[in-house]
Amino acid sequence: MSEKNGEFTPAHSSKQTENSHVAPTIIIVGAGPAGLMAAETVASAGLRTHIFDHMAAPGRKFLMAGRGGLNLTHSEPLPDFLNRYGPANTPLSDIVESFPPEALRAWAEDLGQPTFVGTSGRVFPQTLKASPLLRAWLQRLTDLGVELNLRHRWLGWDDTGHQIFARPDADNLLIRADATILALGGASWPRLGSDGTWTETLAHAGIGITPIGPFNAGVCIAWSKHLIDGFAGQPLKRIALSYAGRTVRGEAVITRTGLEGGCVYALNELIRDGLNAHHAPIVLDLDLRPDLDLQQLTERLSTSRSRQSMATFLRRKTGLTTAAVALAREPDGRLPEDPQELAAHLKKIKLEVTELSPLGRAISTSGGVAWDAIDENMMLRDRPGVFCAGEMLDWHAPTGGYLLQGVFATAVKAARGALNWLGHPHPAKIK
Repeated sequence: MSEKNGEFTPAHSSKQTENSHVAPTIIIVGAGPAGLMAAETVASAGLRTHIFDHMAAPGRKFLMAGRGGLNLTHSEPLPDFLNRYGPANTPLSDIVESFPPEALRAWAEDLGQPTFVGTSGRVFPQTLKASPLLRAWLQRLTDLGVELNLRHRWLGWDDTGHQIFARPDADNLLIRADATILALGGASWPRLGSDGTWTETLAHAGIGITPIGPFNAGVCIAWSKHLIDGFAGQPLKRIALSYAGRTVRGEAVITRTGLEGGCVYALNELIRDGLNAHHAPIVLDLDLRPDLDLQQLTERLSTSRSRQSMATFLRRKTGLTTAAVALAREPDGRLPEDPQELAAHLKKIKLEVTELSPLGRAISTSGGVAWDAIDENMMLRDRPGVFCAGEMLDWHAPTGGYLLQGVFATAVKAARGALNWLGHPHPAKIK
């Protein structure tokens, strides 16, 4: 690229590419995993690649994900894996099939980060950290000649078709490139870079946007002050949550505003649909001891309590923690004395949910660029040469490796789409 008066332009236009030995220029907007993977794919094909991101460092949310061990993907059979994306995400299933979990694992291995399968079937790097993988990845991009431009916020296009980037201590930067891949993220964890501000920009440009909402989010429940002050942050293990005919076993954590955790996230889609349909709170059923049926639990509770406190009695007879007992007492601190009534209550505690936790606390988001706004190459139908990847697209997935797999797969798909559009061969490395 050449720079003049705050404007970058490629050394040639795409029309000149056919008769020129100068490689086309691609810009990537976003330095999260989708942007980095797209950059690697096109740079491996020999294209001059420039990444722009408004944060001060790349991969901020990726590093945050690594605090839990960096669950890259999952080892279950591919048909089961693809079903996790649900019927609303059928285009994503096709995309993941073209860059499946084994391809992602091979990519990590090639970066010197071999993976292993955990007891739950989830796939992690052996280091259980994101930082070694990110360091190796950034070094590979440097070796490929990728230029990383930080503190550049994408503002859309001007009237002449230049893309506009705001810089903190300089005039706006205007850019033309042969192709652009937008990898702007969703809107969860905005302090890490995914703030969703791009939705207004694209909507203003006439691009179809499905409203963004929280996904893999906790639920809001009006706990008593006693539960909040005494038990926020405490886990609930070996529980089951039910709503709209579906029951999910797992774990959750009591928060100051409600519940978070795997079994809550697994019901997110049903909960969201229920809240939207009723325009009012919905009720989840919580089973604190799903491994015992009603009769078995009643028998355990039918023995004499003697002088034991209820909390001690329940802990000894049922294994319930103090936090679980405190939740069972909500909202007025009372529990049934009759063993059968008490067992029935512990098996079906009613939890009134007012809303999903806000975007800032969600692990991921639903909504984004509508599928009908892009073509089979992930290119915006109304913006030739502009492609979309990652969480900014309208898809969602449960936790367990499905999120990152989808992000990586859409990035490879968008990069391949850009290469197709430019008439450029695909790289041999990304398979």
